[in-house]
Amino acid sequence: MSSEPSIFFSDVNERQGSFLRRTFVLGGLTALGVTALVGRLGQLQVIQAREYATLASNNQFNFRLVPPPRGLVKDRNGVVIAGNRPSFRVLVVRDETKDLDQTLDLLGRLLPDTVERRRAIIRDVNAAPRFSPVPVKSDLTWEEFAKVNLYANELPGVMADMNEARYYPFGGAFAHVVGYVAKPNDRDIQAYRDRDEDPPSILFNPGFRVGRQGVEKALDEQLRGEAGGNRVEVDARGRVVGEDVGGSKPAVHGEEVVLTLDADIQNRALEVFGEESGGCVVMDVRNGDVLCMVSAPSFDPNLFVGGVPSKVYRALADYERRPLLDKAIYGTFPPGSTFKMTTALALLDAGVNPAERVTCTGGYFYGGRTFRCWRRGGHGSMDMHNAIKNSCDTYFYHMCNRAGIDRIARVAEDLGFHQTYDIGIDGQRRGTMPSQAWKANYNRKNPNPDSRKWYPGETLSVAIGQGAIETTALQLATMTSRLANGRKAITPRLIKSIGGKEHPQPESRRDLPFPQEHLDIVRAGMAAVANDVTGTAYRASQLGLGDIQMAGKTGTAQSRDYGTGSRGPRDAVWSRRDHALFVAFAPHDAPRYAIALIIQHAPAGGAADAAPRAREVMKVALLKDPDMRARIERPLPPEAQGPAEAGEGEAGNIGGLVETTPAPQAPTPRPAAPGRTATSGPRPYLAEPPQ
Repeated sequence: MSSEPSIFFSDVNERQGSFLRRTFVLGGLTALGVTALVGRLGQLQVIQAREYATLASNNQFNFRLVPPPRGLVKDRNGVVIAGNRPSFRVLVVRDETKDLDQTLDLLGRLLPDTVERRRAIIRDVNAAPRFSPVPVKSDLTWEEFAKVNLYANELPGVMADMNEARYYPFGGAFAHVVGYVAKPNDRDIQAYRDRDEDPPSILFNPGFRVGRQGVEKALDEQLRGEAGGNRVEVDARGRVVGEDVGGSKPAVHGEEVVLTLDADIQNRALEVFGEESGGCVVMDVRNGDVLCMVSAPSFDPNLFVGGVPSKVYRALADYERRPLLDKAIYGTFPPGSTFKMTTALALLDAGVNPAERVTCTGGYFYGGRTFRCWRRGGHGSMDMHNAIKNSCDTYFYHMCNRAGIDRIARVAEDLGFHQTYDIGIDGQRRGTMPSQAWKANYNRKNPNPDSRKWYPGETLSVAIGQGAIETTALQLATMTSRLANGRKAITPRLIKSIGGKEHPQPESRRDLPFPQEHLDIVRAGMAAVANDVTGTAYRASQLGLGDIQMAGKTGTAQSRDYGTGSRGPRDAVWSRRDHALFVAFAPHDAPRYAIALIIQHAPAGGAADAAPRAREVMKVALLKDPDMRARIERPLPPEAQGPAEAGEGEAGNIGGLVETTPAPQAPTPRPAAPGRTATSGPRPYLAEPPQ
């Protein structure tokens, strides 16, 4: 019996139920998806519409920082000494170039000098943020600017525009005191991070500059201003396709800084130095305003704005006369005989009678050695007035230990030595003022206790401005200003105003701790130096400005130990010469201006080299003063007129500048002292010759 196959058919109702369940699930999922999609679209278009509109706008527009113009720096009369000028420049945007090397090759054909700086350009371009234009060359001529624009279509990623560049119209005259600007470096950025601060974004802008040295560095934040920005439209690759002028933010100009300096006096001071090296400071003895602060030789700060070539920088850095060093406040020198007024005040403070006389025979024997006077044959009988006038070393050798080193040091600090001043520039040198405590501290690690003891023989060298004592031109000018003022301890001021607000004196002026009669004695000696025909600086100190006269003091400071060798000024090697100094104030009967001038390794000495140059600078200061001009133009009484007013004079040449010194009135000045020759035995110091 065979079985037959059976066919079973599913129930129609069962199939329909399964279909309906699937439809319900799929429909529910679809409805849920649509609901979620609608909800998300509603959130994006309604709730978060503003947020995403902002993000879209940010993707479409970029805000590119624009460096602000630096604030102007002016002198006391409103003359711009650090400003800004228009400058054509060419820029490269790395991300818009197809091949940077090829682009630079093409650019080198138009601007050949960019070939020499190729490595530096590539380094700057690669270090810049994306789509940030990097200056390749500044100060293009009009022909270069036009040539780059002419071939712009063949130079993708290259553009030329005009910006403001820092400019120093007086070149080297203000290079040290005002300083210069340069590109920010890693140290600038790290300085912010060391203070737990985020570096400003503008610091990474290739066109931004920061202050270096002098006022530019000290007041960098005030001069820097506030960065602006251009709102530019970019495509998906970040390339600029347009600019939104309405959304741009203009940069805020830096604050204006006015200094107490006078451009005419400053220029003249640098001019008279010629090829010589040194520093010069002129101060107003009434309020401490610094009218001139020059260091020579100088350099052109404009070279550093766009980046100084390494060869030029090395030439400046390696030159033995150190043009990059500010010798007015950083360079320290022995004051030489210009320190003798300080020693004289210390002697008077110790009760020494100024009329007491010392016989100078050309030297002073003390402690088994002879300390020589600069005048080989001696000065004869000297009191304090004549010792200052003739710069007699023997007088101060003989008298100095009556005051002692500690009293001399105290008086020196009262006059402004061994101090720094709040003039707005950091890094001043204090110099050295020896004392018993100073020597004990200086030799504190020496196991020999005698090395920490001060010996009276050491005071002899300090008394005439030699030995361990060192000072700056600014300190010497402060000393001279205080002597001239006679009442207040004048402190120097360099910054007159910032942003239109008057900059106050750094500290209240205290009274000088010296009796008026003591100051009169010292000032009378200084007046005799410049106006007595036997004074050491008579011929070099005649101003030829009516009845206005200077009071001053010469100095020739030994720069090394000569032993039995010859004096420095007679040595042809520059580095082995002595330093020449001159300090003065004028008019001596109603002081207004004080000057200190130092020539490093001078050819001759204080009277021959420093005094004539200081006189020329002082004349400019006096001639610019309306009160002094009125006094100069006032006719002299008939009995005061003499050969000097008849136009007779002695021509000389200082630093390549022709000068005229009025002929002395009778009696005729004595001949110059015999030249200084070598002597046997230790010779710690020889001061300056009269001429």
